[in-house]
Amino acid sequence: MLVEMDIKGFNQRFVSLRPELEAVAKAMAGNEDDAEDAVQETLLRLWVRRNSLDSHPNPKALAIAALRNIIRDKWRKDQHEATTGGEGTENVRVENPPNFSDEMEIIRYIVDHLPTLQATVFRMKEIEGYDNKEIIAITGCSEANLRQLLSRARRKIREEFIRLNGK
Repeated sequence: MLVEMDIKGFNQRFVSLRPELEAVAKAMAGNEDDAEDAVQETLLRLWVRRNSLDSHPNPKALAIAALRNIIRDKWRKDQHEATTGGEGTENVRVENPPNFSDEMEIIRYIVDHLPTLQATVFRMKEIEGYDNKEIIAITGCSEANLRQLLSRARRKIREEFIRLNGK
């Protein structure tokens, strides 16, 4: 039987590694904003997979590997956008959307196309029912940063919903 890791267990195993993750992220990313985003994204990804991580023999190695992958992916994406002239991750607009049978399907589709950090905190808050303090404990982000992420996600969902739904 699989036992779900709670916030306390997650904090002990992974959030306690935050200072070390921040040091690695700053060394790899080169600036504090990107490093902070990468650490938050790492903790969110680990939180989503928390049920399969309880038996992992080395949480620190797992967290650092996940962090490195996130930073490398961002670097590759930035390189690709620089060479192709692509738009940034803030652009959620989806061209040629599929036909939707109901409004919830539209919202799910939009959330799936949000930047990862926005989508994850939105799901945690609005779908899974976590309160702000729990999300802050899991992600390690500040209260102001959480409010900003949620605000951006809600605004983009509203804009795209109006555009896609034609209302």
